[in-house]
Amino acid sequence: MSSTLNLETRYQQDGFVFPLDILSAEDASQLRADLETAEAELEQHPERLALLRGYPDRLLPSFDKVIRHPTMIDAASRILGPDLMVWSAALFIKEPDSPSIVSWHQDLTYWGLNDAEETTCWLALSQVSQSSGAMKFVPGSHRQNIVDHVDTFAKDNLLTRGQEIAVDVGEEDAVLVKLKPGQASLHHGHLFHASGPNSTSDRRIGCAIRYIKASMSQRDETKTLVAHVSGEDLWQNFRVAGSPRGRLNELDFEMCRQDVAAKSSILYDGVDR
Repeated sequence: MSSTLNLETRYQQDGFVFPLDILSAEDASQLRADLETAEAELEQHPERLALLRGYPDRLLPSFDKVIRHPTMIDAASRILGPDLMVWSAALFIKEPDSPSIVSWHQDLTYWGLNDAEETTCWLALSQVSQSSGAMKFVPGSHRQNIVDHVDTFAKDNLLTRGQEIAVDVGEEDAVLVKLKPGQASLHHGHLFHASGPNSTSDRRIGCAIRYIKASMSQRDETKTLVAHVSGEDLWQNFRVAGSPRGRLNELDFEMCRQDVAAKSSILYDGVDR
């Protein structure tokens, strides 16, 4: 990946770009603090805690603000155009000395979207290094369509189905995505990527913000929950959420519960469990 190329050319060539400077170190620290305060408040409520980690942008105003950050919107717009939705903004957290991994996979495998006009902005809220479980990207692998995956449902795999690419991955060509708090990477939904365990004494925290073109839809026409963050929505293919009604608002929790039910039938399609 050559730093002399512009963002669009680098993305087209490699399927990813990093690092993007999004937040200052201080702002990233404040965002992490807001998250961890909310986690502490919900410690005795595991269902709500799980919703917080799956929908931080729908439950915390600070995360709603960050998915609309001008630098991220600009980067995503240069890839996808001006009309943008956020399909998901889930947290990927690896606790200190955690065996949790993310197996080699392609993001769009089980999302049920009708096109590949998607890009993921992965925002680091902690130091991300090889020892903390940084992502690895295989340059150019985004040019392939979705390849076969197998479901492992492995305990330490952070993916919904423990899905793993069923063909050989050229791991020797992989690029390690090191990020500082407040930096982000951008990657294509067909890109082969994975990450290892966290052997450090700090949490590895990232927010995977999935931008899609507003013209896209779910293949089964389910109106899943999205945030409209840029341009126009002339298609109305999704259920558009407004900004959070407040911090950890019960009506927002209920909205997220409804979306979990809607997305579960998509994400677990074909799974007999």
